[in-house]
Amino acid sequence: MQLHARFAIFRKGALVHFRMQRHPSRLACSANDALSSSPKQGNQVLTLPTYLTLGRIAAIPLVLAVWYSQPGHAAHTCCGIFVLAALTDFLDGYLARRMKLISTFGAFLDPVADKLMVAAVLILLSSQPLPCGPLQGNPWVVPLLSTVIIGREIAMSALRELAASLGGAAYKAVAVSSWGKWKTATQMVSITLLLFTAGGGQGWMHETCAALGLPLLVVAAALTLLSLADYLRGLWKYF
Repeated sequence: MQLHARFAIFRKGALVHFRMQRHPSRLACSANDALSSSPKQGNQVLTLPTYLTLGRIAAIPLVLAVWYSQPGHAAHTCCGIFVLAALTDFLDGYLARRMKLISTFGAFLDPVADKLMVAAVLILLSSQPLPCGPLQGNPWVVPLLSTVIIGREIAMSALRELAASLGGAAYKAVAVSSWGKWKTATQMVSITLLLFTAGGGQGWMHETCAALGLPLLVVAAALTLLSLADYLRGLWKYF
């Protein structure tokens, strides 16, 4: 039986050698095709999804300029820009996976763009009292909630840096969780509603958005703290 196995291996090796001698170019092309068809990751720096992410960062100064240059319609225009930016956040991830254009630079830049946009808009909303809603005229609720949200992001940056230095299970402990996803979704919706009503106004739409925007921001802040506590629990044994 061992003799039969050795003979089979010899036949297979001889056949491969014969094919390489007869058709070396065909085998080379097949190998190249196989390599080209495999997904590439990290080889391209500027891809279509990365350009969308860069566009989201470029929209931040545009939001600031509109906020201070168009007092009459600034809030609605800023709300529209923010919604478009939020859509590109979904689109760049979808295209990166669909077109196999995942890059290291894009994976780094995407969360940075999200945090910069959210922080910038929260600072703008904190610069004035609530224009409408149940707590109309309140000057400190939005700044307080914004401090919680932005502070959490700063703390998470430090935690992820620590986890990266530790590696292994510590790095897996700070992977994106369901708490973080719910926090992001609630945050985006609440900021959109608050931006829409930031310029004041009347009518059922403004009243509904004002009534929902602030409570959703409270929920987003609570989810922010819960997600931070969840990450801390995973890393606590390393302290």
